[in-house]
Amino acid sequence: MKNIIKSLISQISSKDSSYSDFNKFQKIIGYNFNNPPLLIAALTHTSREPLNTKGSPFERMEFLGDSVLGLIVSEELFLEFPEYTEGELSKLKSKIVSRKMLAMVSNKLKLKDYIIFNTDSAGKVGLNSVLSNTMESLICAIYLDGDIEKARNFIIRFIMNNYSTHLKKGYLTDYKSKLQEYTQAEFHATPDYHILKAEGPEHEKIFTIQVKIQNKIYGLGKGPSKKAAQQDAAKHACKKLGF
Repeated sequence: MKNIIKSLISQISSKDSSYSDFNKFQKIIGYNFNNPPLLIAALTHTSREPLNTKGSPFERMEFLGDSVLGLIVSEELFLEFPEYTEGELSKLKSKIVSRKMLAMVSNKLKLKDYIIFNTDSAGKVGLNSVLSNTMESLICAIYLDGDIEKARNFIIRFIMNNYSTHLKKGYLTDYKSKLQEYTQAEFHATPDYHILKAEGPEHEKIFTIQVKIQNKIYGLGKGPSKKAAQQDAAKHACKKLGF
């Protein structure tokens, strides 16, 4: 483990060493790093500088953090719902570890204020993608700096403790899938999504999308990405169709 930490820290650009004061953020997440450069590595998005031949430390941490998150969420659901089938557990897990859920948690933690990244990248891949990927990288940093139980404490506190509320409010519902299943059964057709406009600067664009079923408009949605706007449009269509 020490060699992994040393390798990650050695790949952090020296010009990023000025981003050393993350005391406020450590208070927000309730964890103090023994190796602060690990936190810097976790928050230094790959867009900060071109990838080197050894690969991006951020992307490697994102990869491991995703696995740690998946393991802990799976364990917690396995224990919490002994009556659930494998399919039910998988469906619930996919919602909890989804990009949407991680982005919502990151907003609560004000993560955007601490990420070291090129803001133009948010316009290309979507801010929610940057936020959710950084959440996974952060989980990796806590796991490497502490242990699996420290990572578990963070995940339970900020992700597992909130998921039921988000589910009840419909925040994690995949409205596009719901709409498609309904329209295929009732109309023998699939929804069509059309971009009406995209407004704002590249890294803060707001998309407006309408959804049609057999050339009839059923919903209009807005969002910071095409996917988010489509989900919003599908949500309105579901309400209009009464389900």
